[in-house]
Amino acid sequence: MTGLRKPVSIGAMKHPRQNERAAQTHPPALAVPSYHRILVKHGLIEKTLSIPDAYEVFLKVGADPEVEKLRRKVERGNRMKHVPALYLATAMALQGMTKQELEALKLRIEES
Repeated sequence: MTGLRKPVSIGAMKHPRQNERAAQTHPPALAVPSYHRILVKHGLIEKTLSIPDAYEVFLKVGADPEVEKLRRKVERGNRMKHVPALYLATAMALQGMTKQELEALKLRIEES
């Protein structure tokens, strides 16, 4: 008797509201560069900062002696050489910093 069942499309089983997409008010997370997300995550910039300005801040963060020291430790352990690894190593260095160190870094960046 199972051969008599009528096939049902997957779309027909979905709730009607699932077919409607909500309008996006901001770009998806992947549209924002990784350095921007890294800096926002660690509170070094505001989410609304422009991408070019965020890149300038990221360069300053990467040039900071404390971040360089922590990044070298990360890079030595994982043997990172390619460009995305630089972002990852910087993110990992920032992750290893305490709140006080991040605040001090933020002040140093604002001064320069």
